[in-house]
Amino acid sequence: MPPRNWRVALGCLPPAAVCAATHKIAVLSGDGIGPEITAATLPVLTEAGRAEGEEFVFTEAPIGGAAIDATGDPYPASTEEVCKASDAVLLACIGGYKWDSLPNAQRPEKGLLRLRSSLNAFANLRPAVVLPQLADASTLKREVVEGTDILIVRELVGGIYFGEPRGFKEENGEKVGFNTMVYRESEIERIARVAFDAAMKRGKKLCSVEKSNVLEVSQLWKEVVTRVAADYPEVELSHMYIDNAAMQLIRNPKAFDTIVTGNIFGDILSDEASMLTGSLGMLPSASISEPGKPGIYEPVHGSAPDIAGQDKANPLAMVLSAAMMCRFGLNLAKVADRLEAAVTAALDAGYRTGDIMQPGCKQVGCQEMGKVVLQFIEQQAAAKA
Repeated sequence: MPPRNWRVALGCLPPAAVCAATHKIAVLSGDGIGPEITAATLPVLTEAGRAEGEEFVFTEAPIGGAAIDATGDPYPASTEEVCKASDAVLLACIGGYKWDSLPNAQRPEKGLLRLRSSLNAFANLRPAVVLPQLADASTLKREVVEGTDILIVRELVGGIYFGEPRGFKEENGEKVGFNTMVYRESEIERIARVAFDAAMKRGKKLCSVEKSNVLEVSQLWKEVVTRVAADYPEVELSHMYIDNAAMQLIRNPKAFDTIVTGNIFGDILSDEASMLTGSLGMLPSASISEPGKPGIYEPVHGSAPDIAGQDKANPLAMVLSAAMMCRFGLNLAKVADRLEAAVTAALDAGYRTGDIMQPGCKQVGCQEMGKVVLQFIEQQAAAKA
């Protein structure tokens, strides 16, 4: 794996739970390809835990469209209860065409926002690492992307997605939609400190992305981040407007190390950065709360309803999200090592799902890829025995 490692960078955050033999995991398989990638991941996670003497107790609960169909609510009280009682939340993906016509307050995405808010999962960390085995899978030239290792630190429970007032109104005889982008100093400072701490454990370079030339909220963002920088003299801080950052991320991705930004800008940039790696299907993420509260671990990709039920999905981002959960939510570094090593072994052996398929490799489906990773986990355990 790349030497400047996002796994190390996340070490700045205290684990949400103390290591124990049994770990309660809320499993939210959600919609679209979610149930498929979950089914491929849980046996792998179970076996990796067993090899280290750890047991996972999975409690499944509905969210998103599945929850709407079952209860009429994208984030039912019963699901919230399961999540808050867990040591960590493993989430697949939510949404789909089926629910696109629902009123705004009832759409699947509202369930995801409420989940993040209810757990106060304010810091979303999304690595974009171009693995050597997949450098040619990117749509960009190998010489542009090879060696890319970026960590995007996105504020997750504030900004325009949560700001009030919001809604619709009539004005001069026509319908108007409106949202409010708002950040408080305290919200900016806490995400900035997470990002600076992460940068200290990486390349000691932090780029703060905003739009302070036109937005007052971004002017405050820049002011607070600059103030916090005084506590981290070893970190080289730069500032960049969101439009320029989006361009530079494609033009010269290796110029970035750690990026900190707000909710909507982070949403856009992290998806853009994911394509540097060749596929959304390879990227995990962690949404961290305060110490003692469960975090949310989920793939970056969406529910991909166009391929749902066809065994075409890539489960590796879900497996790697489980690894992040073990490392940073449950303090199970050895289990995480096994999961990550098994994914690397599967790629080294030439196994690929359709989204990352390359000449000379063997294309497999979602469930087969899960079985391949499981086999490498079992081989690890046998070799150690």
